[in-house]
Amino acid sequence: MIDIEQYRDPWLAEKVNDFIGFYTREFFCLDNFSSFGIKINGVFYPTIEHAYQSMKFSKTAPNIEQQIIESYSAYDAQRIARQNKDKQVSNWDNVKLEIMEKLLRTKLEQNPFVKKKLLQTKDYLICEDSPQDTFWGIGPKRDGRNELGKLWMKLRSELKNL
Repeated sequence: MIDIEQYRDPWLAEKVNDFIGFYTREFFCLDNFSSFGIKINGVFYPTIEHAYQSMKFSKTAPNIEQQIIESYSAYDAQRIARQNKDKQVSNWDNVKLEIMEKLLRTKLEQNPFVKKKLLQTKDYLICEDSPQDTFWGIGPKRDGRNELGKLWMKLRSELKNL
């Protein structure tokens, strides 16, 4: 059973008991599930999540890679990758940060709105506030590694120093 409270906006939870908001937040474009596609080597990926998950299989299972690229949503791309984890490249944990950084750079280059929004974050801490992910995000206890946030802050710093 899902704990719906962890997904509720704190302000809404205080103000309205039976309301679930679904309107995206100000900087949702920085999320890998947001609909800001990228094109790499002639292949269009609807989201960063599609690109990231598909690259786990580019050398080992091209059929799964293609299935992920063509999947209906970022959620489906992630689900397909998880179901086929045994077929992903063996060194994925060693290369995933480098790959993610390249994907985020591409997203910034190809989507001016994302670049604009990233610069609007000024010098604030950027967190991937996933209630589950303790590697890319801050996780349920708010003590995760926040690697996605760190990458965004690195790229923001580079943009500001141009």
